[in-house]
Amino acid sequence: MNAKEFKRIAFVGATKNPSKHGNIILKDLLNKGFEVLPVNPNYDEIEDLKCYKSVKELPKDIDVIVFVIPPRLGLEVAKEAVKVGFKRLWFQPGAESEEIKQFLEKMEVEYSFEKCIMVETGDKMFLEV
Repeated sequence: MNAKEFKRIAFVGATKNPSKHGNIILKDLLNKGFEVLPVNPNYDEIEDLKCYKSVKELPKDIDVIVFVIPPRLGLEVAKEAVKVGFKRLWFQPGAESEEIKQFLEKMEVEYSFEKCIMVETGDKMFLEV
């Protein structure tokens, strides 16, 4: 999975708290020119963007769903995402687990573990038109 090819990224675990990775990563991706769709059931809007309550609400033309939530929550959200048709999931370091890996492999879903989306998109400063 090549993160530099992404354009439209759903971001599970986005938050308004500027000291949390869910906000730091969100702002980083926005500053690099990605279209980011935050997902968090606790907010209506984050960084002036509509916030989706669940992955079930997302448009289907998402390139990848990035997870920055604890693995115990991530497994349930991953199951929900796969159930509604998403096939590319990216788990930030600390968001992955063996249980999630087994589920994704069983479902034949493309996934990334251990790689940081900010690092992997490091030299992408804007989207090509």
